[in-house]
Amino acid sequence: MKENNYCVIMAGGVGSRFWPFSRNEKPKQFLDFFGAGRSLLQMTIDRFRPLVPVENILIVTNVIYRDQVLEQIPDLQSSQVLCEPARRNTAPCIAYAMARIRAMAKDENANVVVAASDHLILQEDNFRDTIVKCFDFIEDNAALVTLGMKPTRPETGYGYIQMGDVVQGEDVMCKVKAFTEKPNLELAKIFVESGDFLWNSGIFIWNLRTIEAALEEHMPELAQKFRQGADKMGTSAEDVFIQEMFPTCPSISIDYGVMEHAQNVYVMPSDFGWSDLGTWGSLYELSEKDDAKNVSLHSDATFYDSHGNIVTLPKGHLAVIQGLENCIVAEANGVLLICKREDEQQIRQFYADAEMQFDGKFS
Repeated sequence: MKENNYCVIMAGGVGSRFWPFSRNEKPKQFLDFFGAGRSLLQMTIDRFRPLVPVENILIVTNVIYRDQVLEQIPDLQSSQVLCEPARRNTAPCIAYAMARIRAMAKDENANVVVAASDHLILQEDNFRDTIVKCFDFIEDNAALVTLGMKPTRPETGYGYIQMGDVVQGEDVMCKVKAFTEKPNLELAKIFVESGDFLWNSGIFIWNLRTIEAALEEHMPELAQKFRQGADKMGTSAEDVFIQEMFPTCPSISIDYGVMEHAQNVYVMPSDFGWSDLGTWGSLYELSEKDDAKNVSLHSDATFYDSHGNIVTLPKGHLAVIQGLENCIVAEANGVLLICKREDEQQIRQFYADAEMQFDGKFS
């Protein structure tokens, strides 16, 4: 572990695709999906502890989740929780964290890994070995590195990265040829069959100087906003500055804002049992199944003439399922959702409709 290693965890989302299990007051990053006694956020922090000094871990979240973060990660100082007053996607989130690291770092050689709080990693030792290799690479190269996962199915819920030329031998590092956002099924099948594409994990590794230069070049207005407040970062004036400035930032992802335009973007093909727990479908794929490919989480369930379902209810409840095929059955806090697994991308719309029709009562 090196003192100049930093970690940024993005934990501000509401997880609307996991509604009704994930709710505004307690979204998915604070939930224990697998009954392991650890939330997704806690598992994420545990994953990085051997790589980064605890005082160099920053969590960026919405201001309404600050207390939940500190409750779940009690050895973090309140100053390590960066609170966004408004949701503005990943580019402003990352720019904010980089500005704080600039104020924290003893020199410019801060190596940073950025990850989301809702990833599942099954092979954590392999994951940490991969991050160390990337840290070594970005210390010697002005590179923006992302991790790419070999696709196991034509997934339409993930972005894809097309690999270009290999630039490093034994520990393969490739230039990125192109990014493609969530494709339709036909295109996803072509990507998987070609062997040239990887899933975009949304895990980034770079040196502070390199990402600062990229923000200056590709998002100069955003970079300027944070540069104007550089002397306030890490001081008592930071909160007021962020409260006033942050809502004026564009809502844009780091992929669209920087990664798709920069010429020094690299991908390391990786395999450590990664999943972005973004949908019920991803949770279904990871869960233990019965002989009829049914999954039951947290609660009890009996299945009759049913196949390929995922069911979760409050602990102690029983679901009796008859004649159901490939469905999601989820009940939490007064909301029961039943929908086809293949239509899970519509759950965001179901959530939005319910929020409007019932004045936020079930959000």
